[in-house]
Amino acid sequence: VQLQASGGGLVRAGGSLTLSCTVSGQTFNSMNWFRQAPGKEREFVAHINLYGTSTYYADSVKGRFTISRDNAKNTVYLQMNNLKPEDTAVYYCAVPNLSVFIPHTARDVRYWGQGTQVTVSS
Repeated sequence: VQLQASGGGLVRAGGSLTLSCTVSGQTFNSMNWFRQAPGKEREFVAHINLYGTSTYYADSVKGRFTISRDNAKNTVYLQMNNLKPEDTAVYYCAVPNLSVFIPHTARDVRYWGQGTQVTVSS
């Protein structure tokens, strides 16, 4: 199983970015995004189920970020709008452990993508 994340970059506050995560080797019911800012723990950002009928967000991104997926491409997206400097972090796509549906902490994650840097300037 490989998770390949892309789409990060440098953007000004208020701007938008879309991250992508392409999964090879298997299709997973639960797909998620985490992020890790410098000096902080890796934190949960967003979750989506297999058919996109259920999503869940961290309070800090609710109303600004949208997670979606294209199962034909085995790709998960994270549309990030109205970005703030505090959104600056390395973003990771993640697949949870077998016994977990929504991974609330990094310990709940079975597979990680390689991370993509998002930097928001003020």
